[in-house]
Amino acid sequence: MSLDAQIASMVKNVPECVAAGVVDIQTGMLLGIKTIDSHPQEVIDLVAAATGDLFQGPNVNAIEEMFKKLRGVTDTHHYFQEIIILSDNLVHVFQRGKKNEDVVVIVICRASASLGMILSKARTSLPLLEAAI
Repeated sequence: MSLDAQIASMVKNVPECVAAGVVDIQTGMLLGIKTIDSHPQEVIDLVAAATGDLFQGPNVNAIEEMFKKLRGVTDTHHYFQEIIILSDNLVHVFQRGKKNEDVVVIVICRASASLGMILSKARTSLPLLEAAI
């Protein structure tokens, strides 16, 4: 299945999902997106840039390096795999890819949805999205 089809499937299967997308945080490029509403291109571009900041901003990198140093870890694996942001009306879930840590899947759902179900369905969809890239 194509990446766009997998993203559309995620929007359909994750409870109360209003948008989903995939970002390459190395390039800042939005690889695909599906929303149930229209949004200005500027907002969509900012989401891609903000996703990179969340996972590889200077403070995040510093925290990860401290953890590695304290634990004697020398590999390039990242500690932060998922970031959940709760806003007034929405739940934003950012998931780092398992096969390619430079790929982040974003799922945005209404706040009325069960966080547990959102995470369960989003985690189930992650390998399918990665396979489509």
